[in-house]
Amino acid sequence: VQLVESGGGLAQPGGSLTLSCVSYGFRLDNYAVGWFRQAPGKKREGVSSIDQYHDSTDYTDSVRGRFTISRDNAKNTVYLQMNSLKPEDSATYYCATGNWANLTPGSYNFWGQGTQVTVSS
Repeated sequence: VQLVESGGGLAQPGGSLTLSCVSYGFRLDNYAVGWFRQAPGKKREGVSSIDQYHDSTDYTDSVRGRFTISRDNAKNTVYLQMNSLKPEDSATYYCATGNWANLTPGSYNFWGQGTQVTVSS
């Protein structure tokens, strides 16, 4: 069983990227999914979450209105659409699964390996 993130890369300020989180070996729609990021020298922070019951979503203030989280249950995939990217969005982005949708990393018990996002001109 594993979670695999993809879609990271280099984007210009104001640009867009879409990250994907795919589950292998288990159904992702049975779990809350969170997206987190960690920049060098900084703590891992919650970016967005989506629950497993009503697809209710939450965002940290710094990305609200710019990022959108969504699910495609048929593809066992959760997406993070990132628009209007800023240099401070640069980080390694991780997805994780848990039983309760929230933005606290410690609440999630299964993690992917991460994908790097760099926003620079």
